[in-house]
Amino acid sequence: MIKVSGLIKIYKLTKRQMRQRKEKENVKTAVGGIDFEVKPGEIFGLLGPNGAGKTTTLRCVSTLLSPTEGTIQVCGFDTVEQGVEVRRRIAFLTNELKLDGHFTPRYTIRYFGSLYGMSTSEIEIRAEALFKTFGIEGFQDTKIDDLSTGMKQKLSIAVSLIHDPEVVIFDEPTNGLDIVTARTVTDYLLSLKAQGKTIIISTHIMSVAEKLCDRFAVILNGEIAAQGTLEEVLEEVGESDLEDAFFRLYQRQNPEAKEVVRA
Repeated sequence: MIKVSGLIKIYKLTKRQMRQRKEKENVKTAVGGIDFEVKPGEIFGLLGPNGAGKTTTLRCVSTLLSPTEGTIQVCGFDTVEQGVEVRRRIAFLTNELKLDGHFTPRYTIRYFGSLYGMSTSEIEIRAEALFKTFGIEGFQDTKIDDLSTGMKQKLSIAVSLIHDPEVVIFDEPTNGLDIVTARTVTDYLLSLKAQGKTIIISTHIMSVAEKLCDRFAVILNGEIAAQGTLEEVLEEVGESDLEDAFFRLYQRQNPEAKEVVRA
């Protein structure tokens, strides 16, 4: 289970960052105090535009960032005080994950498996299953630099899951993928859900949220604008379509964009 309570993340900006972002203040609140829970056997989504605070939230959950305020527990462990225990139990996939292009998929997955203390036989059995699922078995000894974008993404997923984690955290898992590769990823996430894994994803694609998520939170400007099942969010906002509901929420928080959105 994941439990996020009163999460606030504030960044201090350098003068250069202030100029680049055209900010007048030297602090930036990326996440402004949010609460949610994710249960085993559930896919929970963070839905929102770029810059809404989704990635910052996932980085806090995965221990890459420490909250400015608030607490996060993963499988009963505090992400700040017991970060090592949290990292043993999670997979965190981000588009910023860069695999060394000089190595092969076989070498790479063996290396990451060893970091988790897996035996050689455990790694081989697990890698064979993952490579088969994602269609990588015919490219095990190909240099990563020579793989397609979709194949690299599938390898990144396989690497992140080598230790069979209890909790899966994917940041924009289908972003930039072709329709076939994206379908492979979403189908696998559903199979992980069926295994009882705790899964949290971020996305700005409404169809992905509708297909995958049992519940989700719409994040705008670092705050949760709505949270619940699809039916609950639509009823709360008063719309019959998720995209329409999203824009209605967006307009409420950004009145100046109302006419632009309508156009």
